[in-house]
Amino acid sequence: MILQFLSSISFANADLEQGKTALQNKNYEQAQEALNLCLSKEPNNEDCLWEIGWAYWMMSQWDLVVKNWNSLESLNPNHTGLKEYLPQAQDNLNLQELLKKSRNSAPKTYASDLNATVKIRAVGDMMIGTDFPSGYLPPDGGKEMFSSVSSELKNADLTFGNLEGPLCDNGKTTKCKPGAPAGSCYAFRTPSSYTQYYKDAGFDVLSTANNHSGDFGQVCRMETEKHLDEAGIAHSGRPGDVASVEVNGLKIGIIGFHTNPSCHHVNDHDTAAQLVKALDVDHDLVLVSFHGGAEGTKALHVPNGRETFYGEDRGDLRSFARVVIDAGADAVIGHGPHVLRGMEIYKDRLIAYSLGNFATYGRFSLSGQKGIGVILELNLNAQGEFLSGSLIPTKQIKRGIPVIDDEKQALDVIRMLSTEDFGEKGIKVAQDGTLSP
Repeated sequence: MILQFLSSISFANADLEQGKTALQNKNYEQAQEALNLCLSKEPNNEDCLWEIGWAYWMMSQWDLVVKNWNSLESLNPNHTGLKEYLPQAQDNLNLQELLKKSRNSAPKTYASDLNATVKIRAVGDMMIGTDFPSGYLPPDGGKEMFSSVSSELKNADLTFGNLEGPLCDNGKTTKCKPGAPAGSCYAFRTPSSYTQYYKDAGFDVLSTANNHSGDFGQVCRMETEKHLDEAGIAHSGRPGDVASVEVNGLKIGIIGFHTNPSCHHVNDHDTAAQLVKALDVDHDLVLVSFHGGAEGTKALHVPNGRETFYGEDRGDLRSFARVVIDAGADAVIGHGPHVLRGMEIYKDRLIAYSLGNFATYGRFSLSGQKGIGVILELNLNAQGEFLSGSLIPTKQIKRGIPVIDDEKQALDVIRMLSTEDFGEKGIKVAQDGTLSP
């Protein structure tokens, strides 16, 4: 019996090495075959369970990734890499299951009133204080952050913004190198108690699809979603996490995208289109948000083709916006460049390429164009067509507190950029901020 047992281990190890070699050579089906043989001889072989997960990962067979890594977790929950990649595999499985929904399935809600309309207000980037590093929390614990703008945010059927960073009280960041001076890298962590300030200000939906949502790891990211759920704020960001709300008898789906695989991916246009189509089946309206594009005052214009920033592919945003509208999206709201960008109408749908910085306290540069933002108002009918809209110009004072901008700088910026970048398709901005196609 001992010899037979040792023989099975020997053969299992041979299968393991064959599977690893096949993985390295990108022969994923061959790798799966060899690693399944390994597990048939030694079901609790941790290395075989780990490697076969990657063989299935490369084929997007998320159910089998999760199955094998769950088995590995039961044997050794501290296996290297498991805590980082198992949640990502589960997220991708959730997304895959969402995409499998039949387009021919019956709506889950009652028929909407064809005469119904919805007023949406949206803003760009928000990070209202961080305790990492210390010294970047606003006065009075942040209670007055939105006091000057909350009446405008609440004057809508649905209010949206981009949550730049997690809401949590613990976790560790791997963004900053060990021993790096405080403040030398950009990782944010807003106290969880600040969640209520977003609710009190009027926000109904927040996007967590951006390059700071994972600053303090997966656990902190999931805590953020928990705090938002408890506050009654819908959210979208990681794969499979899609917001759904009902307003004026209309069921509205909201999807957040970013240029990172830990979120719905801006650069995966095929999957983006599939996701919009799946959501469009049982929603009257679909809104798409993206965090993409280059950053700073050199990024005011929306180029044709892909944008890069410090070597990172930040998306072909013109193409992305058209792809999701063709798939059924009724408005596209962008943020990420930390400056305002132009807007255009495509197939009677509004595309806003960047709403700029709205409330970014302490850790953001607010000089020049980076200190002004806007509250965008959209009025859509039940078919998703753009009926009317307006811009409420804002700016940030002190270290990053939003107020209404009496000089109306944002109106001039968006008017100019919309004309320069999109010509006749650019949105028209009147002196009072009202919009016209």
